[in-house]
Amino acid sequence: MNYLRSIFWGLLVAALCLGFAPSAWAFCGFYVAKADTSLYNQASQVIIARNGDRTVLTMANDYQGEVADFAMVVPVPTVLQEEQVHVGDPAIVEHLDAFSAPRLVEYFDPDPCTPVAQYAPLPSNLALSGRAEAEVLAEDALGVTVESSFTVGEYDIVILSARESDGLETWLRQNDYQIPAGASELLRPYIRQGMKFFVAKVNLEEFDRGGFQALRPLQMAYESPRFMLPIRLGMINAQAAQDLVVYLITPDGQAELTNYRTVNVPSNAEIPLFVKEEFSDFYKAMFQTAYEREGRNVAFLEYAWNLAGCDPCAAEPLTPEELRQAGVFWLTQVNTGFRPAPTSNALSNAFVTRLHVRYTRDQFPEDLAFQATSNQQFFQGRYVLRHPYTGEMNCSAGEDYQRSLPERFEQEAQTLANLTGWDISDIRTKLPATVANPIPWWRRLWR
Repeated sequence: MNYLRSIFWGLLVAALCLGFAPSAWAFCGFYVAKADTSLYNQASQVIIARNGDRTVLTMANDYQGEVADFAMVVPVPTVLQEEQVHVGDPAIVEHLDAFSAPRLVEYFDPDPCTPVAQYAPLPSNLALSGRAEAEVLAEDALGVTVESSFTVGEYDIVILSARESDGLETWLRQNDYQIPAGASELLRPYIRQGMKFFVAKVNLEEFDRGGFQALRPLQMAYESPRFMLPIRLGMINAQAAQDLVVYLITPDGQAELTNYRTVNVPSNAEIPLFVKEEFSDFYKAMFQTAYEREGRNVAFLEYAWNLAGCDPCAAEPLTPEELRQAGVFWLTQVNTGFRPAPTSNALSNAFVTRLHVRYTRDQFPEDLAFQATSNQQFFQGRYVLRHPYTGEMNCSAGEDYQRSLPERFEQEAQTLANLTGWDISDIRTKLPATVANPIPWWRRLWR
């Protein structure tokens, strides 16, 4: 079966992946040890690097069908020229995903008989080609104009303008795009806004010559006063809930949604040790539970941090060169196009906000609108495993410590059940049964 992928534009840009044959709708996803985007079967990733009115947007292609069947229709705010379009490196998206992913961290209790610093939660600020004349005439009759066409990497690009959504839908169908029912209705608002349409197909000759194993991300650079991410086109094919992870990189602080509520994903929870082997299942269940409790029309903040560092790190921070490849143009002295000359600007000038949105066709009636802020508060989805001390404990504090463990294990179980909706009885069967190395009774007698 061919899979269709929907990738979304920010700042008046939205992407709709269309294939030549009807097929299942799918996205990319999230994983263990860190909850990256491989956990989910249906998810898409977008990087939006924005400073002022300038934006570089990266759409991570997750298409898994035949490359000959791939096509993407993207509403864009203006006619893009060839030098504004670039083919990116998928490793950059993967690195940013891993760096910002919710993470599992482990701590080990110290010997309670030794006066050392005890475990403490994170500080509160972490709360942590040429065309025939007949084709041109047919396009005019439909109100569709080909504004420009070019090839970038393995993609053939055509920029269209349209007067009517019905005409655009007809043009797409006549050019062998089997688009789903209802496309005309969702295309209409973008046409009324005067947007253009970016259409990308795979150039098979270039794809084969390059020896690529998968389609690479497409990047676009443009200017617009509006900072938004249209998602309505991506709902056309949606048969089930879709997961969208947006990495917003801005110079001064967090980026925020202005037209939907944003809540922090549950974080800084101490959970039972067995979750280390079940972190994937845990995070998916936890996110679904939070999604249902919050009323669904919300975005979840999973990470907000200055790219100069992290604590703890789920992956190494991105290098200045990787940030440039992710579209962070303000850290460099730009020369032309996508090849700026490096400077010594501090990475503290790049703040990443990771938002996770789950939506269906009957939710999120408006496109996502953002604003950049100077809020430098750090946050990360962070889940804590505390290993009990198992060495010999020859003191009264050790006795007290051992007596406290069953209550602690029960509290961790209750926390896990509340976060995930898992059955508390099942959780209890996986808790530690006993504590090693109890204090011998005679030592209490003669110490």
